This record gives sequence, structure tokens and C-alpha cells, in this order.
Amino acid sequence: MTADLIPAQASHGDGKHTEAAARKQRIRRRLERLIGIAATEGNHLTALRNGDEIFPAMLRAVAEAEYTIDMMTFVYWKGDIARDFAFALAERARAGVRVRLLLDGFGSRLIDKELLAEMDAAGVTVAWFRKPLRLSPLKQNHRCHRKALIVDEERAFTGGVGIAEEWCGDARHPGEWRDTHVEVRGPAVDGVAAAFAQNWAECSDELFDDRDRFVEHRAQGDAVVQVVRGSASFGWQDMQTLLRVVLESAEVRVRLATAYFAPDAYFVELLCATARRGVEVELLLPGPYTDKRVCQLAGQQHYEELTACGVKIWHFQPTMMHAKIITVDSVATLTGSTNFDRRSLDHDEEVMLAVLDEEFTAVLDGHFDEDVARSEAIDGERWRRRGVLQRLREASVTPIRRYL
Repeated sequence: MTADLIPAQASHGDGKHTEAAARKQRIRRRLERLIGIAATEGNHLTALRNGDEIFPAMLRAVAEAEYTIDMMTFVYWKGDIARDFAFALAERARAGVRVRLLLDGFGSRLIDKELLAEMDAAGVTVAWFRKPLRLSPLKQNHRCHRKALIVDEERAFTGGVGIAEEWCGDARHPGEWRDTHVEVRGPAVDGVAAAFAQNWAECSDELFDDRDRFVEHRAQGDAVVQVVRGSASFGWQDMQTLLRVVLESAEVRVRLATAYFAPDAYFVELLCATARRGVEVELLLPGPYTDKRVCQLAGQQHYEELTACGVKIWHFQPTMMHAKIITVDSVATLTGSTNFDRRSLDHDEEVMLAVLDEEFTAVLDGHFDEDVARSEAIDGERWRRRGVLQRLREASVTPIRRYL
């Protein structure tokens, strides 16, 4: 069909498609050149919402493993789900699958010792990332907050979920946290695997063995994905660059959901600058149910400035909001383990997926809409008239804000 015969409706649709493609390409090239990590094409991503979707998918992948399982997590506590994962990993190890489990020395300190014994007896190799009693004081504050599961080098899971009963269910009440995880198939699996390998190398003398096949990835979908790793050190980090690029690239709308919102002055001003140039900026944060009230207070110090700039803020009401998601202009998504706070950006090992795909972004924007429907908006005028006690609480956390 020649151009002059294309119906007006189709032409308009083609224009929207061309505009979206141009936005994706701009963001992609900015991220690739400024972070120095090439994005991969041909990926398929599945957004998994809350424990009822996340845990069955992960356990099913473990049960289907034939060669290797690599898993890392910050939180591994107690409860039925902790036993389910331990027994699933142990069963695969007994079947001859190479199973490696990396636990953060602080975040997973509450794990049931019987589960460790069960996995050890089955042949699971368990390593600990920076156990506090074995560290120098300079490393005590730098944790491995990454969550990753890589199965047979061909599919990976990452996001915000820990292995504990708080994440079970469907965010229906305070005992069931709201979170998002992502299943990845395609070349981006290597990026998630590299995040595991980077931390495993610090804890083990053996980085790979003869069961690692180093498979060639085939295209599984249409998503373009860049995997960004954040590591604790001095100075500006890749994770900060990632956030800066997407905020400065936004033209229409930025939506951010995070468990812990305690940014420094630079990122507060960046959010305001984004809103001032006409971009709709929306923040979805924990409300009455949060496991870190001190972090919430640190973020609330900025509400007055943010709302004055036009930033919209919602407090999620049913339970703890633990997801870490940013969507941009309906074409790009950041999701993974990173929160919008100083701890994630300055102190912890993190991993994020920068996804350029309209369909995947639409799914997460839909989840955002559904979450906002169960949230309360922060009224800027009312917040400016908040009481002295609330102001004193916010001020009380100022001395420790750099560690939150």
C-alpha cells in the first residue's frame, strides 16, 4: 500500500508507533553510552505481582532445573515459604543439579539453621556475603541487596521479593506485602547471572565449573533490556546515573513506586525539575504499614518541597508497599532491587533491569493504577499545615539520613 492510500487512522497509529520507537531509542543510547553497558534485544519478560504469582513461578523453575541453579537473596527468614525453597533446592541438588545459594550475612541471619543443614546434606553450596562478625568496620554497612534466581542459564528472576512469609499472598492485608518480581528469558539473563557471579566471586574460590554450559541465547521476545549493577563505593555510581538519565529523558510522565523513599537533596531537586518542565511525576510510597518508619520520616521531610513543585504523592493503604518500579512515557521501565534512598544508591549491591518495551510497561502502569486506587493522596496544603510533633519526628532522623 502506498503512503497516499494509508487511511488517516492507520497513519495516526503509525505516527504514535514511530514516536514511541524514537523515545525508546533515545533512552537506550543515553543509557548505553553513559553507563557503558550494551542493551540486549530479543528478550521476553513476565511481570509477577505478589507472592501468589511470584513464588509458584520461581519454585516451578527450580523444580524444572536440569543443570544449574544459582540463587541469591538479601532476606531469607522462616516460615513455610522458607522451607519450600530449601526443600526444592535440596531436591534438585540430590538429583545432580549444581545448586549455589548466596545469602547476605546480615539480611539472612534469621534463617532456620535446620534448613541450612537440610541443604548442606543434600549438596547445596551455601555461601555468606559479608558476615558482620568477620568484617572490617568499613564493610559492615555495605550489604548485598540483590535478588536473583538463574536456572539452567536460560531464565532468570529478579525484583524486590525476599524469601519470607511477609511476601506470601496477594497484598490483601498487612500480613501480605505488595511486591513485584520479573521472569526474564533471552540474552538479558546473562546480565542477571553476572550480578550473581560478581558477588559469588567474593565468597567462593570457584567461579564456574564444568556444569556451566555458557549457552547461546535465542530471541525469546521483543523487549530491549539493559541490566545495571550497583555496587558500594565512593563517588557517583551507575545506579545513580540510571535514575538520572530516565528522569532527565522523561517527556510526558514518570511513575515511581518504592519501598524506601529517602533521597538526597540532588534527587529531590531532580524530581522537582522534572515536574517543573511539564512532566507528570507520581510517587507511590508506603502508607500506614511500613517496616522502616525512620526511613519514611526521612522521605516525608521532602513532601512539602515536592508537592509544591507539582509532584503527586500517594500512600499505599492495605499493606507494606515493597515494589521497586519506575515507568517512563509508557515505553520504558526500571525494575529490580533498588529503592529510591541513600542506602540503595550509596551503600548496597543492587541490580536493575532497564526495559524498553511498551507492552511490559503497560502491564506495570496498569498495576500502578490499581495500586493508586487503594492509596490516599497527599494534599500539599494540608501537609504544609502538619503539626509540630510530625515535624519534630522528621527532624529527629536528620543525623542518620545518609545511612537510610
